[in-house]
Amino acid sequence: MKHKFLENIKSQEPAAGSLKPLEGLLVVTLEQALAAPLATCRLAEMGARVIKIERPEGDFARGYDRAANGEASYFVWTNRGKESVVLDFKQPDDRAVLDALLANADVFVQNLAPGALVRAGLDSDTLRELHPRLITCDVSGYGAEGAASTLKAYDLLVQCESGLAGITGTPEACGRIGVSICDIGAGLNATIGILSALASRERTGKGCGISVSLFDGAADWMTVPYVHAVYGAGAPTRQGLQHPSIAPYGAFATRDGVSVVISIQNEREWRNFCESFLGQGSLAQDERFGSNNLRVQHRQELNELIAKRFAELDLPLALLNLQAANTAYGQVRSVAEMAQHPALRTWPMNVGDKQLDLVAPPVRAPWDSGWFAAAPVLNQHGASVRAEFLPA
Repeated sequence: MKHKFLENIKSQEPAAGSLKPLEGLLVVTLEQALAAPLATCRLAEMGARVIKIERPEGDFARGYDRAANGEASYFVWTNRGKESVVLDFKQPDDRAVLDALLANADVFVQNLAPGALVRAGLDSDTLRELHPRLITCDVSGYGAEGAASTLKAYDLLVQCESGLAGITGTPEACGRIGVSICDIGAGLNATIGILSALASRERTGKGCGISVSLFDGAADWMTVPYVHAVYGAGAPTRQGLQHPSIAPYGAFATRDGVSVVISIQNEREWRNFCESFLGQGSLAQDERFGSNNLRVQHRQELNELIAKRFAELDLPLALLNLQAANTAYGQVRSVAEMAQHPALRTWPMNVGDKQLDLVAPPVRAPWDSGWFAAAPVLNQHGASVRAEFLPA
């Protein structure tokens, strides 16, 4: 079976001459957990060679769970296609290997605690003095300066500190966004920054330093609530599966107990919904519901009318009627149901002795291979990398 899987992988490789955009670039990364590994994983998917420097005990994300055939889902997701080398840069021999890697690198990424690399002379400014074409990327929780810079910055903590949790959940309680959204955002922002720096280097011939933080990314997403809080009438309140400033835009239960979210974005859609789905065309001119602002003000009455209609219909008929009304909708699905979604794309990946179908990258590109290279075993490439970059 393993041999057959490898043959299948080989048959899916890109055609000769189909180069990925970052082929030939070397990325060296001192990373752990999620944000920085996600950024460098995206670079690896674009063809960069990514050498991951790990501690002797390994990236602690390796131990988060055992869901992926005995390996951690987080690690498998964000470290595919990389090389793993264990180094302790406090030891002279290992430091020599790291120095040789950095001398050949195009990009250096790190997400250690702020200041951790300064004492070792591995901070971004020092490295770029030594290697002017090097692009450095520092990923932190709250930036490298200021009173908050020393705070530990795990994802849920940043969700809370940034106000994201404060506007997420039900009126009764705050809620966590169900994935590590601040880590993910920081990783994607780092990818954008690195690609921008590479484009700049093409023009100037010089590298530069960029930095991203989990908090900065979350704060950026909070711009609309921020403006409402600072300059408007106050930040939106927690609404569960309701939109705070558009109505109707929320979840309603069908007769067979399935929740469906509908979204009305303009008056034309509202008229169609009233006539075709509710069967009450006059509601479109009702003085309580004649504009979005009025509908928000009378949300409870509006929701009661819509909920009554949904409760009369089983899911298949409700969806047919919504389609007839040209109303946007989405079912509230479980993760297991999402795994069967007709829009879901997956690529195969070899994890241990099994082939797993993992979610395909979100960017579709001409250089797509249709399969994932495996995530490395701890220090899998230690000997070969040492021999290549610091030969005896």
